[in-house]
Amino acid sequence: MSGIYIHIPFCKQACHYCDFHFSTSMKKKEQMVLALAKEIEMRKSEFENQQVETIYFGGGTPSRLTIEDLRFLNEEIYRNYLVIENPEITLEVNPDDLSENYLMNLAKIGINRLSIGIQSFFEDDLKLMNRAHNSEEAKKCLEIATKYFDNISIDLIYGIPNPSHNCEKAKQKTNQKWIQNIETALSFNIPHISSYALTVEPKTALNSLIQNGKISKPDEDLASEHFQILVDKLTENGFIHYELSNFGRENFFSKNNSSYWLGKKYIGIGPSAHSYDGEKRSWNVSNNALYLKSIQENKLPSETEILSKTDKYNEYIMTGLRTIWGISLERIETEFGKTYLDYLIKQSQKYLVDNLVEIENNILKTTKKGTFLSDGIASDLFMLN
Repeated sequence: MSGIYIHIPFCKQACHYCDFHFSTSMKKKEQMVLALAKEIEMRKSEFENQQVETIYFGGGTPSRLTIEDLRFLNEEIYRNYLVIENPEITLEVNPDDLSENYLMNLAKIGINRLSIGIQSFFEDDLKLMNRAHNSEEAKKCLEIATKYFDNISIDLIYGIPNPSHNCEKAKQKTNQKWIQNIETALSFNIPHISSYALTVEPKTALNSLIQNGKISKPDEDLASEHFQILVDKLTENGFIHYELSNFGRENFFSKNNSSYWLGKKYIGIGPSAHSYDGEKRSWNVSNNALYLKSIQENKLPSETEILSKTDKYNEYIMTGLRTIWGISLERIETEFGKTYLDYLIKQSQKYLVDNLVEIENNILKTTKKGTFLSDGIASDLFMLN
């Protein structure tokens, strides 16, 4: 089984923390939709003998497209690929785009899963992040969306700094806000939550605001505390913490994202989209004008990297350690050899001693204590070329 990802490179406005590829101008929207359809067709030979299990419209903000645009792109996928019966078809959406009519029509054209960028239910948080919606829209869209969709995921961001976060009283207030965010999400009976620490990326507005002293730098200890609150609250409410940033009720894990972590093949359509076929990784140019020009000239606007054995090992370590499926020591030995297995066991020793990772049934995985640190631990388990 394989997946198709379509990158929609348009947003209403730039969030302060975002470093994804997008444009706030919709002038080239029609040309872009046609170019995406053309790339879908140009690349069908890559999945000639593959069944498509998941279709994912990401971005950017895919809900900036009309129902007609989305129907057209979805039909192009069905026309050019072998899609299984009842695939998971996800659309990333923002609350300010979600009228009842739009949601009702999304369901009619085959979208069966929504990923809603809530981020926070608090007005001051949304303003700090420069989100296009307000807290009332965040709640209202969920009231409507749950009428038409059973399979809904929302994004929440934790570790948002308080102007005086060094003060213990302010820290408690920040923690209480975070608990309220989680409880508000739970009140809508949402079956999936993706949650990420606020991260400062270079060349973002957030980085500039911090450098200029207008916003406090996110505190790692606060983020760690918020993460543990999140894990405890969601676990108490029947969620399974199946990946570092993802929590789902049973039967509501993201099939699209799980396929990435489990190393399945996928094609990425659109500017900046990545693809993977098990042996090589490719990525499209992160420039709308160059992407459009290349597609018009019948050229794929991508670069390709052939993955070495070490690249594949490191990738498996990174993805495996983030998930409940962990790292199979048997698979490491079978696919990569005893040298890699011995190296992994040796590098893991200090984390085993500190109870940050454990080995059970020949599977290496993080403990509850080590989960928040999984990315850092993984990097220490990487094999250097």
